Amino acid sequence: MPVSTVRRRADYAQALLPPVYISPPVLPVPTVPAPLPVRPTPFLKWAGGKRRLLAEIFYRFPQEYGTYWEPFAGGGAVFFGLSPARAVVSDINAELIRAYTALRDNVHGVISCLRRHVPTEAHFYRVRSQQPHGLTDTEAAARMIYLNHTCFNGLYRVNRRGEFNVSFGRYTNPTICDLPNLLAVSQALRGVDLRLQCVFTIEDDVEPGDLVYFDPPYDPVSATASFVGYTRGGFGREEQVRLAEMFARLANRGVHVVLSNADTAFVRSLYGDFRIDTVAAHRAINSRPDRRGPVAEVIISAGGAS
Repeated sequence: MPVSTVRRRADYAQALLPPVYISPPVLPVPTVPAPLPVRPTPFLKWAGGKRRLLAEIFYRFPQEYGTYWEPFAGGGAVFFGLSPARAVVSDINAELIRAYTALRDNVHGVISCLRRHVPTEAHFYRVRSQQPHGLTDTEAAARMIYLNHTCFNGLYRVNRRGEFNVSFGRYTNPTICDLPNLLAVSQALRGVDLRLQCVFTIEDDVEPGDLVYFDPPYDPVSATASFVGYTRGGFGREEQVRLAEMFARLANRGVHVVLSNADTAFVRSLYGDFRIDTVAAHRAINSRPDRRGPVAEVIISAGGAS
């Protein structure tokens, strides 16, 4: 019998055998978020940003906690550096929370809008004159990012009518669309509860064992140092007192609370019953270059983090 015939019969016999199914390996279900390909960093420049103080702040955070709360979102350096499993991020700045939400829900739409912008003075002022309420969420988010990355000194400031009023900056080649970081930011925001909310309204929702990081507008170190132009409202001494009282109530309920502020006698008087540590912070955003550099700040902690 020819060899080819034997092979064909063997193949036929093999085909008549019942099929063998190989089950895929059972992989363990991850209990922590998958690592991000790019570590997210703030997508906006923000006065008082905490990127250079993350190690100091995280040192005062507990190793275990429930939900992470950040009610003064700002640029989000602490949130993005921490990347918590459960988080509530809020702010009273409606345009800011709208940008966070658009990046969470439709980052590719934001990227598409950003790619239409160019770093020219004429285009800058055309975009600045737009009213955010007349734009889609992705357009409004792209507008905010574009203006922030091309305006003078990276400031975010609004006038009494809530209109962005910073002038055009002189940059050689500003980064308008940082694609890898925007994608990482969007991934970090998945599942995060984003709220347009006043800090004083979160108290009833915070549970014992949660972690709250407060980064309020700072108490001014001098009569001319106050800068609260991020919303039409302000955050003065009365609000600082209310915040200190809420800080104490949360700590007494078993909430981990950590707060940053300026190192002033007034702030120290408000938090005298808690741990106060002095740290040196570098400030890069100031209209006067001679006033940029290290300044003294305090980190106050209580509850399980103290």
